[in-house]
Amino acid sequence: MVIAVDAVGGDFYPQSPVKGAVQASEKLPDLNLILVGPEDIIEDELSNYDHDSQRIKIQHAPEIIGMNESPAQAVKTKQNSSIVSGLGMHKMGKCDAFVSAGNTGALLAASTFLLGKLKGVSRPTIAAVYPTIQGLRLMMDVGANLEVRSEMYVQFAQMGSIYAHEIMGIEEPKVGLLNVGEEKSKGTEDLKEAYEALAELPNFAGNIEGRDIFDAKADIFLCDGLIGNILLKFGESIPKALKVFFKKGIKNLNLGPEESKVVQQVLKSSLEEFNPDRVGGVPFLGVDGLSMVGHGSSKPRAMKNMILNAAKCLEHNINEKIVASLN
Repeated sequence: MVIAVDAVGGDFYPQSPVKGAVQASEKLPDLNLILVGPEDIIEDELSNYDHDSQRIKIQHAPEIIGMNESPAQAVKTKQNSSIVSGLGMHKMGKCDAFVSAGNTGALLAASTFLLGKLKGVSRPTIAAVYPTIQGLRLMMDVGANLEVRSEMYVQFAQMGSIYAHEIMGIEEPKVGLLNVGEEKSKGTEDLKEAYEALAELPNFAGNIEGRDIFDAKADIFLCDGLIGNILLKFGESIPKALKVFFKKGIKNLNLGPEESKVVQQVLKSSLEEFNPDRVGGVPFLGVDGLSMVGHGSSKPRAMKNMILNAAKCLEHNINEKIVASLN
């Protein structure tokens, strides 16, 4: 198994991707990695860690796509970037997957253009794991498709069900459609049409309201990319807000140092559910290959887990099962 890693993607390159790659290689002895990016930058960082040089190689790619660059323009003008080079290697069969914490838009654009779509897929989608009181669940779409047609919702549900079962370990994942009410007559005309189409699926649980997310009344939350991206970033803001509230509470209650320490430990433990580093990243579902995207602020732990998640997707033959479910 060979996985290519964007060594200059994200806010903390090259340390996070390189260190994460080394840690992942220690977890899976049959895993081979290719670090893609400017050779001098990668070599300098890689020299800081003990590693097997036979299992971790470097592919020189001199250009870097910045986090704030226009996706389409960057992919078009930076053909020697780590993202385009890494995905090009994947297309040519030189690696089995590509993972990156870099520019999400550029990664999606390059993945769709270079790898194409799986047979029968209308549009690839970005999914994200979301914390609930029942554990991690799946939300999709979270930014790739701002407008979603009914047939796209159905495909997202089918692809998400495969991923939730195979990778997240949810035995019989239920699909919910995010809406303004539970009744099938609620929402826009597009959402009403989506409900009717989704109702044909045996694991459709109906409309799900915003208050049902943390209660995990479904295992897969379907929405358009506009709503999904807002909810994703709202969720990411919760830990920071809670820390501020807890500090105010500690001050108002005049808690001593030891009591404050216990409260902070409880808070830290509780907020671990919101830590995206636990999962690292998820694939663009529907792409004809395995292109994994992680959070821009990914630390080494996140990169390690994203690589391990990619390996798990390969072991479970995710794409073959998605194609089978769609056809």
